[in-house]
Amino acid sequence: MADRKLDGKRVAILAADMFERVELEQPRQALDDAGAQTEVISIHDGEIKAFDHFDPVGTVKVDRMVEEVSVDDYDALLVPGGVGNPDQLRMDENAVNFVRDFATAGKPMAVICHGPWVLVEAGLARGRTLTSWPSLRTDIRNAGGDWVDQEVVVTDGIVTSRSPDDIPAFNEKMIEEFAEGRHARRTLDARATAP
Repeated sequence: MADRKLDGKRVAILAADMFERVELEQPRQALDDAGAQTEVISIHDGEIKAFDHFDPVGTVKVDRMVEEVSVDDYDALLVPGGVGNPDQLRMDENAVNFVRDFATAGKPMAVICHGPWVLVEAGLARGRTLTSWPSLRTDIRNAGGDWVDQEVVVTDGIVTSRSPDDIPAFNEKMIEEFAEGRHARRTLDARATAP
């Protein structure tokens, strides 16, 4: 039986069309295996389109729309990548506020590949060390963050990784941070850095 470190934890998975399939499916499976209850939250209802790089590969059912939920409903947040997914999320005020609210509440987040675009838009890159798909390095630096080329980075309860190749390390750190939960220091730091 798998180690159930996340029994009783509720995790929001924030995603939109063109999410990278493996960056949602594999972390979600790891969360489910660890005992978490996961829900896909999106900017529209119905289903969202999964991609393998630039190729459509199916859909995932949306459980709730972002304007219907609150940070208080969840213990942690997962944001998968894919080029189109975070680009749409960062243009949606409700999605950006949802992400920012996790930082303000001091709740852990796991964000992979192009997902850190949402952190940039939410004003959460400043003063933090992050990693991402390499094309985001300038965006993160311009937003006041320190971009590094590492498999996985954890800063203030925010886990970031570069690509699908990093998923094993990403999943391990994500589960560790989600099990650890909220920290007062993170809460204060988020309030100081949020716009």
